[in-house]
This record gives sequence, structure tokens and C-alpha cells, in this order.
Amino acid sequence: MDDLNNTAATKGEAIGLQRHAAATLTEQLAALFAARIRNRLLPPGSRLPSVRDCGRRYGLSTQTVVAAYDRLQAHGLVEARAQRGYFVRAAVLAQAPAIARRGAAQPEVAAPMMAPTHATALVRGMFHQMGAGSAVALRGAPGSGVLPASWLESAALGSALRRIARGSELEQVSLHYGHPLGDPALREALSRQLAGLSLQAPPQQILTTNGASQALDLVLRALTRPGDAVLVESPGWAMQFAQMAHHGLKLLPVPRGADGPDLDLLDQLARAHAPRLFICVSVLHNPTGQSLSAASAHRVLQLAQRHGFQVVEDDVYAALAEPSSARMSVLDQLEHTLYLSGFSKILAPGCRVGFVAASPAIIDRLIDQKLLAALTTPALTERALAHVLEQGQMRRTVQQVRDRLDAARARAVRLAEKAGCRFVAPPRGLLGWVETGVDTAMLAQRLLDAGYLLAPGHLFDPQQQPSTRMRINFTQTQDEAFWRAYAAAKG
Repeated sequence: MDDLNNTAATKGEAIGLQRHAAATLTEQLAALFAARIRNRLLPPGSRLPSVRDCGRRYGLSTQTVVAAYDRLQAHGLVEARAQRGYFVRAAVLAQAPAIARRGAAQPEVAAPMMAPTHATALVRGMFHQMGAGSAVALRGAPGSGVLPASWLESAALGSALRRIARGSELEQVSLHYGHPLGDPALREALSRQLAGLSLQAPPQQILTTNGASQALDLVLRALTRPGDAVLVESPGWAMQFAQMAHHGLKLLPVPRGADGPDLDLLDQLARAHAPRLFICVSVLHNPTGQSLSAASAHRVLQLAQRHGFQVVEDDVYAALAEPSSARMSVLDQLEHTLYLSGFSKILAPGCRVGFVAASPAIIDRLIDQKLLAALTTPALTERALAHVLEQGQMRRTVQQVRDRLDAARARAVRLAEKAGCRFVAPPRGLLGWVETGVDTAMLAQRLLDAGYLLAPGHLFDPQQQPSTRMRINFTQTQDEAFWRAYAAAKG
């Protein structure tokens, strides 16, 4: 039943299936998929590879694949849908560990990572880093959205923490709950930093958060209710789509062009659906790298005023952009806008310091949500960041990173174009939006088998439509070996 020719055996063993193991190939394959399901690398609702594709990928007969899928179905992990294939069931986490243990017990079978089919799957992959229990070692993460750790500044933050520990500030920031708005010294520093962008936000109009992701979560909690409509850019960042879906919001996709959103469609959707918010990126848009034109920014603000929605401006890549770039919050001075940003992309991701600048009335509502979610944010970390900003180390770090990024981008663009890729938008900032000409979901799986974590285009579509595009990180695509693997996977 588990016949395997020599070529297939070699291929199967390369990804963790062992021909001569005590567990049968059926048991091993079932255990691999059960582990993916358990770890949410194959989320509920995801479709398993077709029987033929799975057999080709792992060098197995169709009978072996069918038997493994039947085993998963018998344990309640997947369901078969006529003429469509096998899909992960909605509530399976309780059952997944048992079959994974049974199938892997003789010997334990390592579970390869699943190519990203969902926002959290991509982020789990970035955190997991193909570590213990993975059959394929991660060689690179060309789809990630962050700078390499070696590029980031840690010495300045460490010095600030030591300074606090030696002085009287330690008791002040560690033995008492912090201010609900956030550390006063940090908010003073943030107010001065925003003034450098020509955004006038006094400290009492700034609220600190546990990263920019929590900032958006608090905004959604404060300003929306389940069933509300929210305008979003397409393409846009998958994690934000997932957050909004979690809050039960109706997403209204607005195509993002070179100068900004499709203004006519934005007007039509706002007129028809009365959205509460428009979530957008003005500068160095994720994933395209495009920036909003001043004319588009003015027009969006006019529509916001006319239709009564708030613009939530996500500016997490602010440090990599020119200060003079058009930002709607600057033009509007927070009348119909909220400004979100943070320091994970440029300083120290582990610090998880983000913030929101908004009108006094909205800040008051956000305070309530922050108190319910976490009481306060860590004052020790925030005070250390305040010292870094006050002493000017951030400016030096930013300039060094931008110089290195310019060189990395130029090299990555040359390699990508040599490999036959076409950039949808002129390459800017950290991220590039690339046309490949093939289904990038399948491409992502093939490259993951080679050890590269890709960001396929459907992750950036609010409706998860198939895509031939992918997001690349210029700092993570310097290796010619990746582009050789890309060419081989593309076939």
C-alpha cells in the first residue's frame, strides 16, 4: 500500500518522511499535517494540497496520500468536500495533538512548516524560524517585513536602561503603575518628534501602546462595533485584515494605486455603506512601497469630512521615509485622522512600543480601552526609549539604516529583475511588490520546501483572492542562492 520508487523515497526522506521507519508513510504524512493544524500553520478553512499535488511534492503514491487524508478525516481534523478536496475543520485544536503524537511516535516525525495561507501563519513562520521539530532549516525570510536584527540599534537602549537602573528613576517607573496615557517623558519626546513632521500633537493627545498592532486594536475597540463597515486598501497588510475580521467588521476594499486609493470608488463605497473608518498607509505603503500624493491626501480628507468617517493613518515605516512626505494627519492636524506608529521597525522589536496620536475626545475613549486591555504599558521600557530619543541616538541610527537600505535595495532589484520579476511600483523603502507571472501560493510552498519563507500575494488581498504577486524584503533578498531557488521553484 505504501509503495515508493527510489526517486520518490529520496524526495520523501528529504522533507522528513522515512521509508524504513516503524511508522508507515501514511501515518507519517498524517502526522505532518496534524502538526501543521495543531500549530495553526494550516489554519481552519484552509485547503490541503490536492491528492496528486501532495503525491508529487512528497514522492508518494496517490493511495498513500488518500489513506493519510482519510486518517485525518477519521480523527475529525479535516473534512472532504465533493469535487473540491479536503479542508481543515473549524474546531480541531483539541484533537490535533493526539494524532500527531501517534503518527510520530515510532520515531517522532518532524513537521515541516506550512507555506503562509493566512496572516497569522506568516507571522508564526517568522517567529518560528524553522527551529526545533522542523524538517527544513530556514535559510531566509524574503517575505518578512522587518529589518535584520544586525541592523538595529541595541547599545543606546541598553545604555538608557543601565542609566535608569543606577538612578532614582528605577523606583518611579517600576514600583508603581504607569500613567494610563503612557510614560510622560516618552510622550513629551514623541510630541517633539511629531512636531518635526509638522504634526502638532501635545503629550495629552498621545497614548502609548504595546506596539502599533495594539494601537490599531484599541482603535477598533473604541470606534467600531461588530457589523460596522471599514474601508481598507487593497493590497494591504494581512494582519490588519485579520484584526478587523476578528472584531466582526465588514471590509470594503479600495484599490491602491501609485498616488493613493481609488478616490471615485472610495466616494461610492462611503456613500453606500457609511463606513466608520478608513485604514490606510500614506507613506511607504505595505506591500507596494508607494506613497500618497498631496492631491490624493487632500481629496481623502474631503471625503472623510463629507461622509463622517475617521482616517486611521498607519505610519510604522516612518523612520525610513522622508519627513516631508505627504501625511494626512499633518494636513488635517488630527481633526478627522488618527496617527499610528511605533519603533519595532527601526529600534528594537522586543520593546513593543507603539503609540496613537488623536483628538482629545478619541484619546479619552482609547484610554478606557487600554485600561480594560492591559491597565498600562511598561513604564521602564518607555522611559528608556524616552532617553534614547532625547539624546539623539535615534537620528544617527535612522541615517545609518537608510544608507544601508539604499545599497541593499539596489542589489535586490538587480537580482529580482535578472530572475524575471517585474516591480509593480518603483522600489522604495524596505518592501517591494513583485509580479512573478505564476500563482505565488504554490510558489511559496515550493520555496518553503527549499527553506525560504515567502509572502504570497493573496495574503495582502482583503478577499484572499489568488495572486501572481509577492512581497519581498530588500534586505532579505541579497543572496543569489534564493533567486536560484526561486527560478527552480517557478519552473
